[in-house]
Amino acid sequence: MSKWKRWKVKAIPHREKVENLRKSLNCSAIEAVLLLQRNIDSADGAASYFNPTLNVLHNPFVMKDMEKATTRIKQAIDKQENILIYGDYDVDGTTAVSIMYKYLSHSYKNLLFYVPDRFNEGYGISAEGIEYAKKNEVSLIVALDCGIKENEITSYAASLGIDMIICDHHNPGKDIPEAFAVLNPKQKDCNYPYKELSGCGIGFKLIQAYESQYNTGFDIFELLDYVAVSIASDIVPITGENRTLAYLGLEKINNLPSIPFKVMFTNLNINKSVDINDLVFVVGPRLNASGRISHAQTTVDFLISSNYVTANEYFNKINSNNVERQDIDLHTLEEAKKMIDENQTLQKKKTTVLYNPKWHKGVIGIVASRLMDHYYRPTILLTESEGMIAGSARSVAGFDLYHALEHCKEFLSQFGGHQFAAGLTMQKHQLKDFQKRFEDIVSATITEEMLTPLIEYDLELLPEHVVLKLTDIVDKFAPFGPENMKPRFVVKRLKNYEEVRIVGNNHLRLVLNINNQRVACVGFGLGDYLTEFKKGREFDICFSAEKNHWNGKTYLQLNLKDIHFN
Repeated sequence: MSKWKRWKVKAIPHREKVENLRKSLNCSAIEAVLLLQRNIDSADGAASYFNPTLNVLHNPFVMKDMEKATTRIKQAIDKQENILIYGDYDVDGTTAVSIMYKYLSHSYKNLLFYVPDRFNEGYGISAEGIEYAKKNEVSLIVALDCGIKENEITSYAASLGIDMIICDHHNPGKDIPEAFAVLNPKQKDCNYPYKELSGCGIGFKLIQAYESQYNTGFDIFELLDYVAVSIASDIVPITGENRTLAYLGLEKINNLPSIPFKVMFTNLNINKSVDINDLVFVVGPRLNASGRISHAQTTVDFLISSNYVTANEYFNKINSNNVERQDIDLHTLEEAKKMIDENQTLQKKKTTVLYNPKWHKGVIGIVASRLMDHYYRPTILLTESEGMIAGSARSVAGFDLYHALEHCKEFLSQFGGHQFAAGLTMQKHQLKDFQKRFEDIVSATITEEMLTPLIEYDLELLPEHVVLKLTDIVDKFAPFGPENMKPRFVVKRLKNYEEVRIVGNNHLRLVLNINNQRVACVGFGLGDYLTEFKKGREFDICFSAEKNHWNGKTYLQLNLKDIHFN
């Protein structure tokens, strides 16, 4: 049986508020509830939520150091200085490097970009990167999606006469690096109203500020498909400004995609309108693959390609890397599961911390996420790298992973990240002490509730509400992602069903009779529930509503998230 999940309904707004909003919008009560649950309580708020524009973006100059950053870039351009654009090797970093390069190269030529080697340099701004800058007579580095904890390396660059503008969205440490300018809304003394931008999003705000100040004639809308990919792939909240950028970016990628994305979709025979899920599961992994298997420079080369021939050549390389990455993923996941399933001591722990010196450093983050989903507890996968142990950590909902790692820092050479994901490095001899401390800290602070998978749903519906029109209401709330998940509903005390069977890899397929209509349902990974169905037995379903297009007609389909049997 799949691990039991607890269901929790979101706070239901007061009936009077629902009725007032329903009347002002002339909409259904369901739509009014969903809006109020997302803190939208007026007709004007709903209009800008459903149809966001660039005009609703915050003034970039409210961000601390923004004016210093734009002024320094203008000075570098006026004095014909060499500028190096430096970014991390994941999707967020490579898209950030790409938009900054595309924007500045539109009107300036003394530009270079640099992405560190995951295996030889690791995360962040490396000494090799600074040496590269020095060798190429660079006097200004714009660092994207990294740098907020790089105090020593920033000082080293300054000692070589290199100014640095840091654009980062990760949690700052106790002391901020003494860079020329630091753009990060999470700094305590930064008044920027939205704190959850991606690294690429911070880069976009710098571009937005520079363009508004110096008017180079570049249409910044051209960059929004890249920003949307970064938001989807870096799993940042799709709320506020992120939701606006993702909405407009999806509009761009579907109607007028940049050449690299058009090439990717053509090669993959994608003819439909893409959504956030496609960016997460189709686009993101391919952009990530080169950094995991070979070198992320190939990804940037692909993303800044300005013609179809070049873009095709680079796409073939990144796609080949992705196929290789998938094979390594699968093998690593099987090995990791075997380590747990064959060890009773590991099974009883509140954490998963596994080490294998032969694991590929490029895939352990993905595998850690999958292990966390499967065993549902804070998970760290570790491998050998440059004579050290390096790894990736992932957390369950509600548990602050970063805070737990802070309590283990005496055993760590380096760590960084946020509540749900982190990277870490340690000396080999520290492994056992770290494993014990991490297990002790998590055991003392995590609750049994946190260790039980949670499904949060928006509203309980009556059977008569489960109709095709429900999907039209749901679709208006896209794009979906963290903190703006696709609305989920619950219907209780059902018992009439027709066929129920297993399809594919343990997926449940059934047809329900809901309010005298046949409704097809699919439950991915819910095949274990097959034996629970017995004639006359009542059950509750938690689901999201989708459209299913078949033979030129559109039908309602329920994507089952869980079933509770009574």
